[in-house]
Amino acid sequence: MTESQGFLPPYTQSGRSALIPDMPWHYSGTLLTVEYRTDPRNVRAILPPDLELADEDPGAVAFIWADWQSCSSGFEELLDPAKAQYLEAFVVVRCKYQGVTYSRCVLIWVTTDFAIARGWFQGYPKKLGSAYVTRPYNRGKATARIGEGGTFGASLAAYDHRLATARVTLREPATSNGFVNGHKMVHHRQMPSLVPGAGMSLNQVVTMGGIDLDLGQPWVGDAELSLFDSPWDEPASLLPVDEIIAGYYCEVGTTFNGGTLLTDHSQPI
Repeated sequence: MTESQGFLPPYTQSGRSALIPDMPWHYSGTLLTVEYRTDPRNVRAILPPDLELADEDPGAVAFIWADWQSCSSGFEELLDPAKAQYLEAFVVVRCKYQGVTYSRCVLIWVTTDFAIARGWFQGYPKKLGSAYVTRPYNRGKATARIGEGGTFGASLAAYDHRLATARVTLREPATSNGFVNGHKMVHHRQMPSLVPGAGMSLNQVVTMGGIDLDLGQPWVGDAELSLFDSPWDEPASLLPVDEIIAGYYCEVGTTFNGGTLLTDHSQPI
């Protein structure tokens, strides 16, 4: 009998039905980022107890819209774009773990099931949502330009409720794509035990980052960001906007091929 194949369920003899393929996973896309400040107490409240606030600018937050095309090493997904393309909107803060400063994704909404599965495997708190962001093109008038005066808009909704809108007007080339999302990520990979009251069967602190990073020229500019709550999501209450820092736009390519286990608190089932 042939052994079942696949990275995540469903497992079959061919492996074709698996929700996501084996690593590495390759990504090409764009990032529209709005950095802002909130009260550091809000950041502290959304972090687990074993993480500390960053030493510098502890209330800094990045709200990011990403327009991705992704694939496995066989590149088959590029010829079936429904399996490759998706958007996501995510919120990043900075923190410290065991004296090291990291970035951490604390909220994230994505548009496809395979992106949710990859995120849960990595420790991202991914939920299903609806995201849109202005795309630049090289021809015609119905486009934003990557250059001075180029204006980009973005929106996020989930369960038919609007959660965020943003506008970024580019001003000049930048030396970076901001500073909040500029460190390796630290995540908690967690899954409650099937036995009630038995704690977490999976409870790991991990760190990860992309390899083969390929960044385009970042642009910085002026930004607007409005956040809203719904009955099911609360970005406006959790991390309200006190002060806009800047907006950024950047093309990016990267590859994910695993992370590093920092601490394992898992309990047996």
